[in-house]
This record gives sequence, structure tokens and C-alpha cells, in this order.
Amino acid sequence: MPFIEFKTGKASGFDGVNIADIKSNIETLAKPLSHVINLSISTGIVPNNVKLAKVIPIYKSDCHCKFSNYRPISILPVFSKVFEKVIYDRLIYFIDKHSILYEHQYGFRSNYSTNLAIIQMVNQISSAIDNKELSVGVFLDLSKAFDAVNHKILLQKLEHYGIRGVALKWIENYLYNRKQYVAFLVLNHLPT
Repeated sequence: MPFIEFKTGKASGFDGVNIADIKSNIETLAKPLSHVINLSISTGIVPNNVKLAKVIPIYKSDCHCKFSNYRPISILPVFSKVFEKVIYDRLIYFIDKHSILYEHQYGFRSNYSTNLAIIQMVNQISSAIDNKELSVGVFLDLSKAFDAVNHKILLQKLEHYGIRGVALKWIENYLYNRKQYVAFLVLNHLPT
């Protein structure tokens, strides 16, 4: 089970379950949890409770009474993270097996880092200088990039790269009909 890889001390989702509780009861939970995950994968249906996020507004600065001065932190249930890890491992295996990603894709990949991206960029610039060529760089910071992803296009791309059938249905089911609620602490008085 992938629980061993999760760090303890993380906040719990709406159900109040944290990873430490699960780790200490893994012998009892492993078999039924494996059954639920395997059933989800084989049917392409994600349990609704796995898609329910608790959003906690974290104060950043300035006036406490302005919503824009809070950063929303979305906390999924621990079981959601287990589902994600199982699917992630299978998806990465498929992607690596079929060499789908561009070799110089550095973000969100094991054994790749921004340091490697910088080294590649420096090498290309050095080579261009040695060859008396010009170098041009375009750098983008996509604020809230994940929120900007069009799910329909993402699913089309996954299908194009060979993620089909029940696997694609699972990802689509995971992305849609998500729910969230805001949990906040009410203070007797607002700090100045």
C-alpha cells in the first residue's frame, strides 16, 4: 500500500481521518481499501466522498475583512490521496513505457528537476554563443495553472496518447462532480 510513503502530520479532510490513524491500522484497512480501489478502477467510478474537499482560508496579510487577503487551501480526504497515488503510479508506468513525454519535460517527473532544466538552458545558450547564434528565451508563470486546465481538452489528449476505456472513464469521473465547502474559524474579535 502507498500509505508508507505519505508523511504524517498532514491535515485531515472532511472525515477527520489522518494518515497516522491509517498507518497505525493498516493491517485491518489494507484488504478492504484495496478492494474498494480495485472496484473503482475496474468500473471507472470514483466514490463521491473521495471528491469532497474541505477548503480552509489562510490569512496572508493586510485587512482581515477582505476575501482577497486569504489563500484557499483545499484539503482532500486521506483516502483520496491513496486513490490518486495508485492511479498516478499506473499512469506514470504507462507514460514511461510508451515514451509519451518529451525527453526535456522536467516538471512533475521523478528524477527530473528545475536544476536539470537550468543546466540544459545554460548548455544551449553556451552552444549558441560558441556558434555565434542568437538565443531567445520565453518564460511563463501561469498563475493557478491547474485551475486553467480545460478538462475536456485534457481528456481528449489522454485518449490521443492511449489512455482509453475504463481508465479514461475513471479520470473523467474523478475530475467531474467534485464538491467543496469552506471551513473557517470564527474569532470573537478581529485582529487589527
